[in-house]
Amino acid sequence: MRCSNCKTENSDGLKFCNECGAALKKACSSCGFENAPAAKFCGQCGAGLGVPASPTATRSESARIQVAETSAPENLDGERKTVTALFADIMGSTELIRDLDPEEARAPIDDS
Repeated sequence: MRCSNCKTENSDGLKFCNECGAALKKACSSCGFENAPAAKFCGQCGAGLGVPASPTATRSESARIQVAETSAPENLDGERKTVTALFADIMGSTELIRDLDPEEARAPIDDS
């Protein structure tokens, strides 16, 4: 990794230059953008830093591949149901309950 300050070649994995002590920037292997030393993803293209990527791969393609390789859990708790939700607003109620905790706001309605 070449220091952008003094142009000294440094070993990979270093955060600071051995010659001048300047923070070394991580160059993205996909687009070449220089990122901060602590960055995990490229600020320009979103590619993962520290992991070699093909120049044509995008972050969304990598995510799709990762999801496809992940197996589903064997036992799923619960069940899937179709539900219908109805929202009714009592005139002026939102102004009255705006600053209340959700459980406190629900109490007067449940009492009736």
